[in-house]
Amino acid sequence: MQLKPIALVIEDNEDLNAIFSSALEKAGYIVQSVYNGASAKELLTEIVPTIITLDLHMPGMSGDAVLKYIRSDARLKDVRVIITTADARSADAMQFQPELVLLKPISFSQLSQLAGRFAPKEEIHLIAEPEI
Repeated sequence: MQLKPIALVIEDNEDLNAIFSSALEKAGYIVQSVYNGASAKELLTEIVPTIITLDLHMPGMSGDAVLKYIRSDARLKDVRVIITTADARSADAMQFQPELVLLKPISFSQLSQLAGRFAPKEEIHLIAEPEI
């Protein structure tokens, strides 16, 4: 059984969510995706992804609040967070720092290549892709 790292896409725009998810799958991740911060917090009680792409501006709970939650949870201390936003000013003013900020528009290949660099060489996860 070949194990893959887990990625979490937190993006309220359905088209961007699909593009980011596809790019991360191409980079070798098993992808979980949600469309708001509250759903992300709930999912993060069940999984510990290797990498998260996180939109800053979402309804209900901002990306900054989600990042604060991630940084305050000891289980998630090693998760790499990539902020995806068109708002450079808000990204600069964030209280908790991500590993990287990507300004939209973000290309499929840009995210896929970057995520591939963040993937661990060997890692064990609870979610595995079955061999065929």
